[in-house]
Amino acid sequence: MMNPTSILLIKVLFVFILGTAALIIMQKSLASLFSLYSVQSLLMAVVSLVLFKETGSYVLLSLAILTVITKVVIIPYMLNKVRKDSGIHRDSEFRYLTPVSAILVGIALIFVSYSSFYRVFQLSQDNLFFLGAVIGVSLALLGMLVIFSRKKIVTKAVGYLMMENGVLLFGLFIAELPFIIELFIIVDLVIFILLAAVLSMGIDSTEEDLTRKLNNLTKWFKQ
Repeated sequence: MMNPTSILLIKVLFVFILGTAALIIMQKSLASLFSLYSVQSLLMAVVSLVLFKETGSYVLLSLAILTVITKVVIIPYMLNKVRKDSGIHRDSEFRYLTPVSAILVGIALIFVSYSSFYRVFQLSQDNLFFLGAVIGVSLALLGMLVIFSRKKIVTKAVGYLMMENGVLLFGLFIAELPFIIELFIIVDLVIFILLAAVLSMGIDSTEEDLTRKLNNLTKWFKQ
């Protein structure tokens, strides 16, 4: 049985994690966008540390340390360095949705996740594992919403990173811990490859620009 104080702390962290996701959906400043992702990842690490304190599992401690190193430090540093070098500071382009409508869709996705999990698993609404699963899936869906609603590839990359945070949060409360570590490493490798592609193609590229450049690269290899 978990300490009531720890349960309350995790629930508060859930609220802040969703809050950072909402701000990421609306954010146009790239510096703020990367900072929000870093804060969200730090909150994820704190959740893992609280669970470590309660369970004593060193896998959770390892996960928290890995999260801080890769998601709080390395990835935001890479993105900010390229942002400064490129001189591009904003992404004001939205596709299909405006910032306000994107937030409304995000709220709807959270309610759908909540009601779906409650109906399928019939868990207590106060059950921490139920809430962890709901927040994890909601975060992944909000990441998909960022990918869907934004044009710049770099902003879409943050959407992918937010989806990864959602998957890992879901795994913290549902999956086996060794599997979480394996998933963390595999997904981070994919994310680093994606970031490498973004940085090589240009931080200001849109999806269409990236497709065109990849096609030109393919033609060059065929010659």
